[in-house]
Amino acid sequence: MDKPPKTPKAETSDNVFRHERFVSYVIDHIKQDNGFAARLKRADNPATEYQSWELLADFGIDLENKWQRLPYCTVGAALARAKPAENGACSLGSAIARSFEKGNQSDQAKARLRRLLACTSAPEACRILRPLLALMTSRGVTPDFSQVLNDLLQYTEKGQERVRARWANDFYHHNENVNAAEIAYD
Repeated sequence: MDKPPKTPKAETSDNVFRHERFVSYVIDHIKQDNGFAARLKRADNPATEYQSWELLADFGIDLENKWQRLPYCTVGAALARAKPAENGACSLGSAIARSFEKGNQSDQAKARLRRLLACTSAPEACRILRPLLALMTSRGVTPDFSQVLNDLLQYTEKGQERVRARWANDFYHHNENVNAAEIAYD
């Protein structure tokens, strides 16, 4: 079994851009190595997530800390399944709205958002996001995986309310953002 190329170890304790490096690395390597992608697809299953631990350890992720490990596993698995050509530019709230024909007026979209906003921990948010990320990518919507990962890492007691407010704001203002973009290009 081929091993993925070694990733750069985290040289400092500064994690500001680690989530961006992780997403870029995964996107680049899932294109080149099917074995790497297959192992990473299993990262969001508790029984098989250990297959992604080498990659996570190479990025300096504390494997004993589920609050840090699970967001990387969730996003890594979603990337491996979606195989996007590049990271998306769509915020999570906006991506949820774009995944439904009626956008933020869709009852299903609102229900999915409410369930996500009801999460009280990062592990719970990861569990709810798994099928939601799969739904988005199956409908041709590529969220900004780097921002999703960063949001999940910030989903602590102190940052949880800010993250949830941003997701809701992006969801409910989705149509306004689309209309503004259309006006700018006309």
